[in-house]
Amino acid sequence: MAEYIVMPKLGFDMREGVLVGWMKEIGEAVEKGDIVAEIESDKATLELESQVSGVLLHTLEEAGAVVPIGANVAIVGAEGEDIAGMLDGGNGAAPAAPEAVPTPDAEAAVDAVSAPAAAAPAGADTSEFPAGVKATPVARRIAGEQGVDLQQVVGSGPGGRVRKADVEAFIASPPAPRPVSAPAAAVPAPVAVEVGVNDEVVTTTRLRQAIARRMTESKTSVPHFYVTTDIDMEAALALRKQVNGMLEEDGIKVSVNDMIVKAAALALRDFPNLNASFNGDSIVRHKRVNVGSAVAVEGGLLTVVQQDTDKASLSTIASDNRAMIGRAREGRIKPSDVENGTFTVSNLGPFDVDHFVAIINPPEAAILAIGSTQQVPVVKDGELAVGWRMKVTVSADHRVTDGAEAAQFLQRFKAVMEQPMRLMV
Repeated sequence: MAEYIVMPKLGFDMREGVLVGWMKEIGEAVEKGDIVAEIESDKATLELESQVSGVLLHTLEEAGAVVPIGANVAIVGAEGEDIAGMLDGGNGAAPAAPEAVPTPDAEAAVDAVSAPAAAAPAGADTSEFPAGVKATPVARRIAGEQGVDLQQVVGSGPGGRVRKADVEAFIASPPAPRPVSAPAAAVPAPVAVEVGVNDEVVTTTRLRQAIARRMTESKTSVPHFYVTTDIDMEAALALRKQVNGMLEEDGIKVSVNDMIVKAAALALRDFPNLNASFNGDSIVRHKRVNVGSAVAVEGGLLTVVQQDTDKASLSTIASDNRAMIGRAREGRIKPSDVENGTFTVSNLGPFDVDHFVAIINPPEAAILAIGSTQQVPVVKDGELAVGWRMKVTVSADHRVTDGAEAAQFLQRFKAVMEQPMRLMV
């Protein structure tokens, strides 16, 4: 029986993706998990895996199309199968519900509150299609800046989508003036800046726009508070050296960040309110502990997620994170690399940063900011000595947890890092 391949949701705030190109041709065999297309989200170019097996019978979207999450993009079935009745499930029609993706227990409840519907009938007013008009993100941005009503613009893209060139042509030759209401901006409009003759103006990328939107949302809607502690890293560094000596033949190298990620996951087991999400009149405590690591990439940052971190070995965490970070920096992340995060670690230690505070990554309830491990003067047994110390700060959502609980979480995290054999059992 033929089935649809759908545009997946690759992140909490993803609304749509650009179909960059097809990797399979019509008539070609497809196995579940095969890469069938490349898609581009706000954050990166990703590989779209087929959710079904069979033969690629029909593609419903062309390369370059902007497709809302959950929309049908292709049909896979048996060779020669009649799919005439399924073609109406493509452009312009409400898509079938996407196949469920493994998520932390009750995570769907959070997404149901915060995520928009996958698609809308013509004429509906949604955040994906303002006033019911299909338009690319660039076209919408230009229209918003120029006060253009997208309902007046004739689209030349697939399915009548309005493209950048359509908006520019409309601005060049506008129809008779009429009252216009610009769509609401995703981020509050910045104060106008006077551009000098020697200034450089750089157009913001989709990734930078996504970061601006999410961080503005976090800082304006989440009541942050911060708790800091100082950790003795001497035992952790010694254990890391010993472990890496044992793993050298396997080509695996454990980093300090891998140990931090594991220690955070173990501490979260005992403090579920920091492995949670605020959900209006309830708090969703995630049963899985999936710790993300913020990764600096060209033009911004991404968060790659280690699934079931509390259950994974140090070598597994090191291997997985190395592979995911490599793909992130190459702009080739997989959907599984960025899904289902429940807590984030942001480590600026490699940049010789002593201490900082991080902004919470919605819908998570907390984030851990890591400074450099440094040799500093310390007092041991009443005498001045040299020791290795690392400062860490947890930023937490005051709607979900309180200072005492966040401090207890840091106490547990510190105990694990200072007695690092706990990471091995």
